[in-house]
Amino acid sequence: QMQLAESGGGLVQAGGSLRLSCAAAGRTFGNFGMGWFRQAPGKEREFVAGLTWSGGMKTYADSAKGRFTIFPANAGKTVLLEMNSLKPEDTAAYYCAAGYWVGPPPSNDRQYAYWGQGTQVTVSS
Repeated sequence: QMQLAESGGGLVQAGGSLRLSCAAAGRTFGNFGMGWFRQAPGKEREFVAGLTWSGGMKTYADSAKGRFTIFPANAGKTVLLEMNSLKPEDTAAYYCAAGYWVGPPPSNDRQYAYWGQGTQVTVSS
């Protein structure tokens, strides 16, 4: 059973930056990938960014393009989400997710089998 542990959330002013980290513990195979989703109060969970471990394909939500970067850390199965130019509308609980798929990282949360507990990101105006 895979476990995901997120860290790096916090409070930041608009225009600031945060880096989220997610470490996957457990055996992985083949077409493994990881991603980030977020959920703001009263809203549905939405895809932010994803990464395939083999081949390094990346997918971003339109809201993340140009501001967020997803990339693997140098050690282990750890994925980082660098968030720049943060806006108050980025405030949400951010969840790390992992799964197996063919092709680029999907934005459909049903294709992610494993989930972390979430880390809160709050952007003040």
